[in-house]
Amino acid sequence: MKAFFTFTALLFIASASFAQVNTFSIDSAKLNKPLMLVLDTIYKDDQGARYRAQDLSKTKASGAQTDSAMKVVRENDTRDLIKVTAIIDKYGWLGPQDVGMNGSQALFLVIQHADLATQQKYLPMIRTAVKDGKTLSSNLALLEDRVAMREGRNQIYGSQLFRNKTTGKMCFYPIADPDHVDEKRKTMGLQPIADYAKLFSLNWDVEEYKKDLPEIEKAARLQ
Repeated sequence: MKAFFTFTALLFIASASFAQVNTFSIDSAKLNKPLMLVLDTIYKDDQGARYRAQDLSKTKASGAQTDSAMKVVRENDTRDLIKVTAIIDKYGWLGPQDVGMNGSQALFLVIQHADLATQQKYLPMIRTAVKDGKTLSSNLALLEDRVAMREGRNQIYGSQLFRNKTTGKMCFYPIADPDHVDEKRKTMGLQPIADYAKLFSLNWDVEEYKKDLPEIEKAARLQ
């Protein structure tokens, strides 16, 4: 199953900026400054290009302008993935303690925006990084959901949305246990799903979602 989830990618910073279950102790004297600068640039490339594309999608920009902005996003992703995988393969997962928060987040963002095979390769490393206190637990939740979605499984934390081709509306990709999704989100440092839904101008009603789930699952298979 293939799907293009532009909105969750573009709004990553907003979704991950809420209260986290993680805390990091950062000693500036122990940071790898040269590597931090490289990763800071990658972070700005990744987020800056996506915000520009997002801004264009909200305006009356021409299709050509939007396509051009998305082309920049794809080119950045390709270039940055080569750099990031080389860094991870050499140094292992680098946390905020190693390269600062933006530097560490750059690693995650590039993997989160990569192809499925790359995400599957590094998912176990990110699971370990959470246990070792080297990345945000919310990062793991987002990647677990994205991999599940791309593998055709129901997501756990409700972080992934798609546009229903039939209705034209945004909706949550099938969630495995919608009755307890907020409990699971809380353990990973994610805000309540009702608050998250508002980022996409949606109202979350678990009973309505369960009622609509068969149609949502059908629509998701068509992506």
